[in-house]
Amino acid sequence: MSSDKHPLSQQEFETIYSKVPRLTVEIILANEQGVYLTKRSIEPCRGLWHLPGGTVRFGEPLVEAVKRIAARELGINVSSSELLGYIEYPSHYLKGLDSPVGIAFKVASYEGKVIANVEAEDSDWFSELPEVIHEEQRQFLCQHSLIKA
Repeated sequence: MSSDKHPLSQQEFETIYSKVPRLTVEIILANEQGVYLTKRSIEPCRGLWHLPGGTVRFGEPLVEAVKRIAARELGINVSSSELLGYIEYPSHYLKGLDSPVGIAFKVASYEGKVIANVEAEDSDWFSELPEVIHEEQRQFLCQHSLIKA
């Protein structure tokens, strides 16, 4: 399951996830600098700051999805992570997109330098939340006292 090749065409993805919820993992990097966020350069939610994350593939263990997505989106090798909870995204459904449910993992340890890939137009560490952020992620980060609103 470590292949970076997408297992679904865009049409298959849209067909499937227009009918069933989409399981994702959300990657939380937090340290004394704050929480690491990326600003999306792709749809959905282009232009919003958000937690890096992505879709879990069929048969893929969640911790393996965290490792795959962290390597692809952030250039790091995750050695351990901690399950924090889940994030539901009613805003996606209400906008006619899809219906994701994100399982949030805080990365406990990793190797490498954090460098966001081309899916991000910007990235940075935040001790306070930026104004333009995915609302459901804002609520989750505040509820878990990971960042100031």
